[in-house]
Amino acid sequence: MRKVGCLGLILGLVALVAIVTVVRSWGGAGPAQQTLTFQVPQGASVASAARGLERAGAISSASRFRVLARLFGSSDPIKAGEYRIPPHTSPADILKMLQGGKVLQHLVVVPEGYPSVLVHDALAKADGLTGSVPVPAEGSILPDSYAFQRGDTRMEVVARMQTAMRDYLAAAWKKRKPGLAVTTPEQAIVLASIVEKETGKPAERRMVAAVYSNRLRQHMPLQADPTVIYPITKGRPLGRRILLSELRAKNGYNTYASPGLPAGPIANPGRASIDAVLDPASSPALYFVADGSGGHVFANTLAEHNANVAKWRAYRAAHGI
Repeated sequence: MRKVGCLGLILGLVALVAIVTVVRSWGGAGPAQQTLTFQVPQGASVASAARGLERAGAISSASRFRVLARLFGSSDPIKAGEYRIPPHTSPADILKMLQGGKVLQHLVVVPEGYPSVLVHDALAKADGLTGSVPVPAEGSILPDSYAFQRGDTRMEVVARMQTAMRDYLAAAWKKRKPGLAVTTPEQAIVLASIVEKETGKPAERRMVAAVYSNRLRQHMPLQADPTVIYPITKGRPLGRRILLSELRAKNGYNTYASPGLPAGPIANPGRASIDAVLDPASSPALYFVADGSGGHVFANTLAEHNANVAKWRAYRAAHGI
């Protein structure tokens, strides 16, 4: 009886060790030595995913993973997408990751003032997006960072960018200041695109918006250099000084040659520039010129402006600009 009891004890200990080993292999560190990127196709099963995980080096055995998943995991289906698996992630955590749909997110970044041709370039270069897309309408994209998953289409991402712009503009228009120089949301985007391109200083946006609003009310040409450049490059850098012939060109955009707003936006303005146009500074200023510090100096009269221009020209000469 003693031998039988000892044998039973030994078998029990062996079974206990086996159970502990199995549990540890499920919840313990996995074999991956570095971060892995793993793609689960649409409609994949746990079995097919396990085979892929074994090939990728994320788990040691696909068959063991399937058995332990049935024993210790939930019955939830795994979700398609791209996953980032850190080094030594346990099989248990990998299954939770796949069932939870914690997919890897990529970003397309649209800076404020980006023209649509550059938005199109960014979408074309975005690794993981599929399909083609035409250049979006200028001014229809809200600058921001947009997350996407591998396999999303470029058309889907553009649609989200344009929905974001429509929603923001609609909300901002409802809160606009009374008595604006622009009378429609579309005009607001056109003017905001000019404000966006004219200053990189956030503190100046409302003053720049005030200058152009005042000019519109007095039927003065806006005389905004970016509107001269836009029909030449469609928003890409000009890379040289503007020619006299280009300042005189009548093309629907050049605000030196024609009064009023240009035919359309010249970039995709950000939230701050839209807000500035819908709530410009209270100022009678009609002019501004660069001040040498990256900002501008504003003037109410032509005489003041000419004096500021003279100072700017002297600065340029002194600094070899």
